[in-house]
Amino acid sequence: MPSTMSRSELEDDEVSSDEFGSGSEDDGSGMSDGSKSSYAAALKRRRGDDAGDRGAAAASADGGRGGDDTDDDGVDEEQDRIERRIAPTLYPGCKYTGYQTSDDRSYDVQVAFKHVDFENSYVCGDLLIRGLTDQYPELITFFEGEVIGEHHSFLTGKWDTDKEIDLQHWQRFPAFEAYASLYDAKGFVYDFHSADHVFMRWKEHFLVPDHTVQDIKGASFAGFYYVCFCKSTGTINGYYYHSASEWFQELNLTLLPERGFGTYEFR
Repeated sequence: MPSTMSRSELEDDEVSSDEFGSGSEDDGSGMSDGSKSSYAAALKRRRGDDAGDRGAAAASADGGRGGDDTDDDGVDEEQDRIERRIAPTLYPGCKYTGYQTSDDRSYDVQVAFKHVDFENSYVCGDLLIRGLTDQYPELITFFEGEVIGEHHSFLTGKWDTDKEIDLQHWQRFPAFEAYASLYDAKGFVYDFHSADHVFMRWKEHFLVPDHTVQDIKGASFAGFYYVCFCKSTGTINGYYYHSASEWFQELNLTLLPERGFGTYEFR
């Protein structure tokens, strides 16, 4: 989904499903069979087989609902309690809404977090953006996020970036200023547990529910987001980066109440 999409300037770019599998039958859960398999595989790669199995169950069992240890949204209740102790406003099942700006244009954006796993510095979820293309008035993508800390540094080291590009983007967050002289130091580990801000990178992987769609004129998710989440305010800010698209497209999101998500419901 375009929260990650390159933007309307990239009319020749294609939405790519990467190495994810095929299959597009939708059982009403909001994800196709192929997307659910890819979702489970993504979790296994990042979090280990056991955690991946829990993610697969949450994504595919009973239309997106988990077993006895999950609530009606497929959220692991014990995992929810653990994550809320670290960040009360960022937890499995939480939803954020806001907008993304590009030049003089603004697009409505909604994000639903499927999993938040601070122990493994990992988040994932769905990102919806409205009005990016005429062909798809609403686009939803599945994304995975790296939490800067023990497992991931401020240096991206992939996705066509270098140290200078990283610094240019991280410096746009006022909370990063205190770490500007340390972020690339050998052995430096950012402690998001004690800090008020959590820095992340979000990378979109495939469209939901039909990840087999590979060509959307005017949209691409070849890039990723630099993200800063503030625990005390429950706000998320981000900047989209892709070498061939407009730089510094800004993302601004705020936490939604647990009941109600506008007129669109993530399932």
